[in-house]
Amino acid sequence: MSGSLEALTEETCETRGDSSSPASGRLHIAQASPAPLPTDPANTRAEVRMGRADSETGLIWTTTAFMALFHLGAIAALFFFSWTNLIVAAVLYIFAINLGIGMGYHRLLTHRGYTVPKLVEYFLAVCGTLSLEGGPIGWVGTHRVHHQHSDHDGDPHTPQEGTWWSHVGWIISGKAMHSETIGLARYVPDLTRDRFYLWLSKYHWIPMVTVAVALITIGTLAGGIKVGIGLFLWGIFLRVTLGLHATWLVNSATHLWGSRRFDTKDDSRNSWWVALLTGGEGWHNNHHAHPTSCRHGLAWYEFDPNYYGIWLLEKLGIAKKVQIAKFVRS
Repeated sequence: MSGSLEALTEETCETRGDSSSPASGRLHIAQASPAPLPTDPANTRAEVRMGRADSETGLIWTTTAFMALFHLGAIAALFFFSWTNLIVAAVLYIFAINLGIGMGYHRLLTHRGYTVPKLVEYFLAVCGTLSLEGGPIGWVGTHRVHHQHSDHDGDPHTPQEGTWWSHVGWIISGKAMHSETIGLARYVPDLTRDRFYLWLSKYHWIPMVTVAVALITIGTLAGGIKVGIGLFLWGIFLRVTLGLHATWLVNSATHLWGSRRFDTKDDSRNSWWVALLTGGEGWHNNHHAHPTSCRHGLAWYEFDPNYYGIWLLEKLGIAKKVQIAKFVRS
């Protein structure tokens, strides 16, 4: 990585300074020294570029077929509504998107904004696989590339190369997602040295299949095959499809629409409605200004459930070294 990522621990909040100026001119962020993400010193020459010019190809038919299948399944789920199905889908959404992607893949594994015991870290990573967004090595590596080239040549999903491309095109027609695993390894040496993450990245589909089988089985035993199918459609197809679009909106919408508190070197923006869908990931301009901060919603009114989860872990003595950017009034 470029070494430009910055962080702040609660113990150093009195240190003043800002690499990106507040747009309002009324607030400053207290922060400590830059905290670069890990890279492999043995392979620093090769720089991965995953922009549209580098990676676009024809449709990846396997990926496209899965995306079409899940969207059709999501539509079919609407004909099997029940309050039980809705609750189960909501709970699984929280595990996959909030615990898995927001707290796990993003704020913990990608930016190392806090630490937890390995078993807790592994649990959050497994939750992340329930989102159908791939294994931790590919997800984290791609996101670190995004921060290195954000809205510049080489960014995997900048809207400057097309709104559709940034939302889903890079998934279904971007060859880099399927062929750059070796190149991405230099961005994730902390994960590639861990046997569990190597295994989970290869077999990231196992937790999803396990949950799917459990839903069909439990639903069928409880109320018959129709109940089992309904539980499966809501807990897997509808829930996953909504979660995918919520995550993709962070790539597309929060680089197009919203407010900019900080004059960052990209087009990142704060979007309250994307934050609601993703548990706080929509405060994207805040995040790009201070990537390793576990707290993205920096103002009191910026709803950030993913940070509240980390805060709870800290209060329970599970999360340590929690890095937080805080407002300091000038």
